[in-house]
Formats: sequence, structure tokens, C-alpha cells
Amino acid sequence: MGKSLTRKIIEAHYVSGSMKAGEEVFIKVDQTLTHDINAVMTYLAFEAIGLDRIRTECSVSYLDHNLLYVDHKTPDDHIYLQSAAEHFGVHVSRPGNGICHAVQVSRFGAPGKVSMGGDSHTPHGGSIGMLCIGVGGMDVATAMTGVPMRLKMPRVIKVNLTGALKPGVNAKEVILEMLRRVTIKGGLGNVYEYAGPGAATLEVPQRATITNMGAELGATTSIFPSDEITRQFLKAQQREEVWTPLSADEDAVYDEELKINLSELVPLAACPHSPDNVKSVAEIGTLKVDQVCIGSCTNSSLLDMLKVAYILKGKTVDPSVSLAIAPGSKQVLNMLAQNGALSDLIEAGARILESACGPCIGMGQSPNSKGISLRTFNRNFEGRSGTKDGQIYLVSPEMAAASALTGYLTDPRELGDMPKFKLPEIFTVNDNMIVPPASEEEMDSVEILRGPNIKPYPETAPLLETIDAPVSLKVGDNITTDHIMPAGAKILPLRSNIPKISQFCFGVCDESFPTRAKELGKSIIVG
Repeated sequence: MGKSLTRKIIEAHYVSGSMKAGEEVFIKVDQTLTHDINAVMTYLAFEAIGLDRIRTECSVSYLDHNLLYVDHKTPDDHIYLQSAAEHFGVHVSRPGNGICHAVQVSRFGAPGKVSMGGDSHTPHGGSIGMLCIGVGGMDVATAMTGVPMRLKMPRVIKVNLTGALKPGVNAKEVILEMLRRVTIKGGLGNVYEYAGPGAATLEVPQRATITNMGAELGATTSIFPSDEITRQFLKAQQREEVWTPLSADEDAVYDEELKINLSELVPLAACPHSPDNVKSVAEIGTLKVDQVCIGSCTNSSLLDMLKVAYILKGKTVDPSVSLAIAPGSKQVLNMLAQNGALSDLIEAGARILESACGPCIGMGQSPNSKGISLRTFNRNFEGRSGTKDGQIYLVSPEMAAASALTGYLTDPRELGDMPKFKLPEIFTVNDNMIVPPASEEEMDSVEILRGPNIKPYPETAPLLETIDAPVSLKVGDNITTDHIMPAGAKILPLRSNIPKISQFCFGVCDESFPTRAKELGKSIIVG
């Protein structure tokens, strides 16, 4: 009986447990990543555990989400994270170096490795044949101690891709089609393994768009084989030595199989307020656009930016539209500057943002009241943009750029045929914004610096066998991370201060919840 790629990687990292779908299995973790929103609590937890060094092959702390320095809180967090990383043996990707998932794949990822990330879009790394799973900050702290990951053995779904994407159709359409079919809950407990002749037509950044946004399916992760396309990408990143070919057996057995003909896909958009509310441009009809934002870990690659620059070159953004563009990494931004595409974006009237998550998590660029905003992001939850009644549509970079020119939701194919874009044979590599850990001799002398907003990790106690307490909140269906803990520039800087940030918990569902929970002392939330 042949094995899927997912099963092969899990078996290679197996420690204990059951390999039967739905049952617990424990696997070795090779790499971890954190970002600055959740990392302070992660490293406070690691400090509380008492180890002096990480015990993974490679751990990276990214400063990429919370980059608005409006007061002391965020810079204090960044100083803490840099000093903690230096002390414990962790790499640091400094502010401006880029979004964690893009940088991790380009500069640290390797086929066949298992990675845990303190962010739900960690499956981005499945684009190069890694098994990458998004978890909570405490799980990352545990993984950095060398303790195996506890995982429910997933069902493995084969997604057989045939054909090839037509000009004007983006890999974004592949994952939007998956969301249309599977829904945001249909992927729970599954790994989606992409294969078939169509997979071989997709570059690594296109694969990353698909695996990244697979998180919106509720999936454990998504993965592509490590093939010649992967080798070419890693060679271009001057890291060919980490490449190894990996794929499923020809007679691999799967729990289910889906089929997508890439040639049949048309431009799609996820309508407010859910990534699976997917319709074609024709189905949506005439839609006046107020804002366009291009970027996020999902669609900020060099490949996507070159397509946007091609559409915008020599033209001007409609005066009724605000266009903001955030390249995904310093590497992408630098290469756009070198080849002249950055000038094309600026001349067209785009506002160039720093290489970071930015508007995707509500850190700036909020739309106007009831504003229609087209975004190349992965989530369009209500209020996530920072504007409570903002109407957010998730689209491809091609559709976003075309719509910015016309002022209306526009099928990019209407602007004429686009050429085929290919990645360069060699990327510009400059890792001067990545700080390696201190030497073994120096680590112990590194002082961990804490600002006044960084509060100690709360004392905890083991759960009792039975809990007798009142219910403080009963929530509805489809509760997102933004319901539990809102995003945005006002709240995210409090992530290192549990007493303060707890006052916003579940506020989207019930503004009185934090006060009630505090009054009750001990209570139960029903999901």
C-alpha cells in the first residue's frame, strides 16, 4: 500500500502514539517560528519553563506584525524579543525584513521538515514540501524545549490538479475554489495534499498562496511535493543544498480525493464577511470600489508584485480609489527597486507600505465607513480591517490592480492578455536584517530587557477533575480569532500584558463579557 507525502513526513518524525486518523500522535519538531504579537508570551513561558537554550534545529523570532510605534509598548516588546532570542539561541528577523512566512520559506525552510508556528498561516511552508502547522504560543514554547508535538493524526485529502492557470487567473482562485467547495469548517482534521500535472505548472510562490490560505479551510495544513520547481526556487535563493525530492507514492492511498482543472478557473472573490462566501466577478456584478490593498503573506511575492506592476505601468489609479501596496519582504522590495517595477507602482499612484503584515491585521489602512475594500489578503472577518462596517472582498493581485484603475470590481482579463511571468534564476540575497543567536560563550551574559508593558507570565495551576462554575458566555457559530481577541492597532500592542488585553477578550461577541468574567472569578465559556 503506497503512502501519501504527509504520512511519510509524519512517520519520519514519529515519536509515539497512533497513526490512525483522529487519534493522537506525537512527532518531532525541527523548526519553530513566532511573530511579535504572540511571541512575548511565548518567550515568557519559555523563561518560566527554566531552560537556558532552545532544543530545536532552528527557531526564528519575526518582528513583522506589530510595527506601528505609536508609544513605548511595541518598541519595548521588540527589544525584549531581540534580547530573549539572543539569550536562548534564536534567530531574529528585524522589522522591515518581511512577513514571517515569506522569509521562513525563502531563508530557512527545507523540504521534509516539520515546523510549528505561532500563527495560523504557518502552512505557507507546505509550498516547498514541509509539514507546517499553526499552533498557539504555548505550544511553540513547548516545542522549543524539544518536547514532541501532540497532533491528531489527520485525514489526508488528495487534491489532483490538472491543466494550467490562464492569464489573468491567479493561484488565489485555486484556494477560493477550494473554500467555495469545502467551506471554512469542512477542512477540520484534514491535510490537503496537492498533486497531479497541474501542480507542476505552479511556481513556489503560487503554491504558497494556496497552502497559506488553506488555514481558512480549518485544515491542519496543506502541502505540495518537493520537485524540480522546488529545487529551482531554492537554487534561486542560493540554498539548493537543502533541497531533497519528496512526493507521494504512485499508489498512495488517500482518505478522499478532489479534482480541480486549473484551466477552467475564472477570477473569483470572497465576499463579506467570510473567506468561503465566494462568487465570480460576473455573479457579484457592478461594485464601486473605495480602497485596494495589495500584500499580506498570501499574495505579496515577487511574482505577484511583477504582475501588479505590469497592469499599473503607464496608468493612473482612479482618483476615487486609495491603493496601498506592501511587498512581502525586503528581498521582494529590493528586487522591485532594482528592476524598475517599484517606480511603475509609485508613478501609478500607489502608496508603498513597509514589508509587513500591516492592513491584514488592522494595523493601518482601514477603509472608510461602509467602504468597499478589495484586498489580496486571507481573511475578511467583520471588523478585522479596523472599520466595523467595512465591506472587505478577498481577491487576486491582478483583480486588485485592475479594479484600482477602473474604480469598479474588474475582471483583469478585460484589460487584455497578460504575459507569462517567471521567477528570476537568482534572487538578490542579503540577510543583514536577520540577527543570528549569540555564541554559546556569550549567551549567558545577554541581559533580557523588559519594558513596563511586559508583565510576568501568570501563575497557573493544574485543572481539577471536575469544575463547578457558572457560564460567563455562550457564543454562536463560526467564532474566529478576531472574535476571541480583536486585531488592530489599539489592542495588539497589549499582547504582552495579559491583565490589560483580557479586558478586550470576546468583546466583539459581548462587550460586557470581560467585566462579568472578572466579577465571577471562575467561569466557563461555552463554544
